[in-house]
Amino acid sequence: MTYPIRPVDEADWPAFAEVLSEGFGWTPHPQQSARYKAQTEFDRTLAAFDGDVVAGVTAVFSLTMTVPGGQLPVGGVTGVSVLPSHRRRGVLSALMRRQLNDIRERGEAVAALYASESSIYGRFGYGRAAGELSFRIQKHGSAFVRNAPVDPSLRLRVARPAEARGDFERLFASIATRRPGRYLRHEHFWTGLLADEEIDRRGDGMLRSVIAEDDGGVRGYALFRIKASWDSNGVPDGELRLHELEASDPAAYALLWRSVLDRDLVSRVEAGGRPVDDPITVLLADPRQLRASWADELWVRLVEVDRALTSRSYSAPVDVVIEVEDDVCPWNARRWRLSADATGAECKPVEDEPDVTLPASSLGSAYLGDGLLTTELDAGLLREHSPGAVRALATAMSWSPKPWAGLTF
Repeated sequence: MTYPIRPVDEADWPAFAEVLSEGFGWTPHPQQSARYKAQTEFDRTLAAFDGDVVAGVTAVFSLTMTVPGGQLPVGGVTGVSVLPSHRRRGVLSALMRRQLNDIRERGEAVAALYASESSIYGRFGYGRAAGELSFRIQKHGSAFVRNAPVDPSLRLRVARPAEARGDFERLFASIATRRPGRYLRHEHFWTGLLADEEIDRRGDGMLRSVIAEDDGGVRGYALFRIKASWDSNGVPDGELRLHELEASDPAAYALLWRSVLDRDLVSRVEAGGRPVDDPITVLLADPRQLRASWADELWVRLVEVDRALTSRSYSAPVDVVIEVEDDVCPWNARRWRLSADATGAECKPVEDEPDVTLPASSLGSAYLGDGLLTTELDAGLLREHSPGAVRALATAMSWSPKPWAGLTF
């Protein structure tokens, strides 16, 4: 069967939201639903219809995302869901293909998403482009190394998050270009991050913040909740759940971490979704106390290979012919010569023999600088025709710091 696909408008919102609720098993509070509706770009939504029934949906946020060496308009894919009654009928495939065509027509060469299920999006050309770490740090084991940075000019200020929103926004905007994957946050992203109704607390207490600043202004902030608790002997056993910690420099970063780790009546800190190269991994004198766990974060898809590859910088010179396999975006499925160095990059279609043959998802994985090209070669998932070509491409596309978006969209 084929299902007509079109953007939805506000009149279709209840049906659109119902598909999301069924697909994600989520029962949003009316306030949460209203927030999501407010940030929805209706002209960038898509719904597949089975008669009058909305059978599947997806949407896009218009993002400006940091990539190695600069920033780029990126289609931020979100809200992908299909009714349980319409699974395995081609609804998802039709929506994803139409969406990628629409993203291309918008002039965006790259799409990115957070995957609800990591097994889904590889078949549509998305590659796992960033990871994240989560930490569970016991207070008694949180001492820093002796040479941790200290700046006597810094001071801490406790602030109500809603009242300090402008400070957060300005600080974040000043550092968002430092790490690939970070994106400029629209108003509604901040509204969701700082939401503090009972429905947002989920038993973890009110949203709190502490700001690191000097006479020149704000240099960092932390957002967190505290779940207060005492054990059977009356010993404090609270848990601080860190939602966000951002800083413009190492001394402010260290001071903010010490502030949350040393919080009174708290015995441990839960910090979910941190970058894989988070400096806390080397600040702790005993790194085993991090109790770290890994998960995938951003997934990236090159919608137009040539424009995407020439829109980022490279860490080393490279001149390689790449044969791209791509049955979802067939305009990419050909041979491309990528020639790049510190001054720029050129990517042109050629008929030359390829140095490497790989699926589009492999380029998506490598795009933000933390790819798996050599690992995929060892696993037999791509083919190298010229010895050393994969290593040369992987080295050129690598980047520091590692990619990380830091806020699910």
